Amino acid sequence: MSGEKTVNQIRDMKKEGKKIVMLTAYDFPFASIIDKSGVDIILVGDSLANVVLGLPSTRDVDIDVMLHHARAVNRGVKKALLVGDMPYSSYQLDTKKAVKDAKRFVEEAGCAAVKLEWFDNCITVTQEIINSGIPVMNHVGLTPQTADKLGGFKVQGKDAEAAERIMEQARALESAGCFSIVLECVPDRLAEIITRELQIPTISCGAGPYCDGQVLVTHDLVGLFEGKTPKFAKRYVDVGKLVEEGVKQFCADVRDNRYPDQAHSYSISEEELKKLRDKVL
Repeated sequence: MSGEKTVNQIRDMKKEGKKIVMLTAYDFPFASIIDKSGVDIILVGDSLANVVLGLPSTRDVDIDVMLHHARAVNRGVKKALLVGDMPYSSYQLDTKKAVKDAKRFVEEAGCAAVKLEWFDNCITVTQEIINSGIPVMNHVGLTPQTADKLGGFKVQGKDAEAAERIMEQARALESAGCFSIVLECVPDRLAEIITRELQIPTISCGAGPYCDGQVLVTHDLVGLFEGKTPKFAKRYVDVGKLVEEGVKQFCADVRDNRYPDQAHSYSISEEELKKLRDKVL
């Protein structure tokens, strides 16, 4: 099972005025590093479709792919709350299957909760999963799994009518029992109003500074994704450049016969080497 942090502790952070830090992870090494760094929530995001697998859409990953990565992440998590991002096909196409797949994230991959994006039947599915004993984090605003229905990857809630619709979704999800809501690509003042109105924490994903917490895709944060990134994705370090420089140096060392040197090779004693030569030569 995931780390020491609990859903109740995440809820309490809002009451205590403590900011919630959330990042994505898709494998054991990154999960270990991120967990040791002190984040509160680690999300096994379906963004792995883009940043890890090179696929064009988050809809291109299924439950088995997500569970494969979630199991690896779980092995590296000791402290943070681990949340599994349910892929499109696991809950939006067949609502009867949603609870079963949510349980797989908990029972097979050790997640403490799951995350669902808003869709037409989101309230019903959220309630069914919660009633089965699994905590749910929801996601409104720009929902990548159904971005085609929203006019593409663009800011949502920029006019009063659209903003009110997002607010209504957030209210309904809180009433349904979810423990937290991700607000993606909505105006910061709308996010501020929603955050003040809800009793549960809001997590900003490009929704400004007024939410109860912030989330980024780790590969954007560390410079390991070369595709198009959103305006809010701040790069803190450029690990990709460091890796590229290291690989170039390795290539040069091999081609110029500088690697491996004696310090990176194993040796045999002259005595044993002489015995070998006497036998084979």
